[in-house]
Amino acid sequence: MELTVKLKEVLSTRGMTQIELAEKTGLTRTVISELATNRRTSVNREHITKVIQALEIVDMNEIFEIK
Repeated sequence: MELTVKLKEVLSTRGMTQIELAEKTGLTRTVISELATNRRTSVNREHITKVIQALEIVDMNEIFEIK
């Protein structure tokens, strides 16, 4: 079982770039890029919390997928 972050899809539906999200969250562009491409082997709770708040996500199924 694998947890996937669907950040790229969420950004696309909101018309937001990774750079804009990085600026809004205070996270580096590298962190946002790694989350968007699922290159991180673990997800920092603080990072994902900032992303969820910045994107105003209510339903966790919108950003996470279990494969």
